[in-house]
Amino acid sequence: MKRLIFGVILATLLMAIPGNIDAKKKATRKKAKTESTTGLSAVERRVLGKHLLTLQWISWESYGSVTIKKEADGTLSCRGEQLARKCPKGTEQGNIDNDDYVKLDGTIEIVDKDHLIFNGEIRTKVYHINNGQEVLRQGTFNFVTKENRHYWRMQEQLNPADECTDYIDIYYSK
Repeated sequence: MKRLIFGVILATLLMAIPGNIDAKKKATRKKAKTESTTGLSAVERRVLGKHLLTLQWISWESYGSVTIKKEADGTLSCRGEQLARKCPKGTEQGNIDNDDYVKLDGTIEIVDKDHLIFNGEIRTKVYHINNGQEVLRQGTFNFVTKENRHYWRMQEQLNPADECTDYIDIYYSK
């Protein structure tokens, strides 16, 4: 009976150790995250970092990513892409072997938490738009979020090559 009780106590102690280690790791990560955001406004904390990126022609299920970071000179750089995922043969998209993409490269100006201004290049390539050739847009583009959405959507949606609507979205955590 003493061995059984000792075994139960030992097992309980051993099970508690990983929990303590996990708690310490979480505390360390939380501290590191707090330290890296010191001096940033609430809006900057929302905007800076890695976000999901989509162009509806590519997928709303297989995301790309975009990173917005503060450079040494204070500007906010924005770079990222979403690439088409190869689909297995026999599926609807599986018969289309494409290399579609959306790529962003530029800077961000924060108007407020719901409105970002992107200045730079946006490249899109979609197999059924512009004969499958890349469309390059350069200039200033507004990304805006509205109530109950978890993304900023580009407002200049008309694709100049084929006059179709492109939904380019940058997702954030609320």
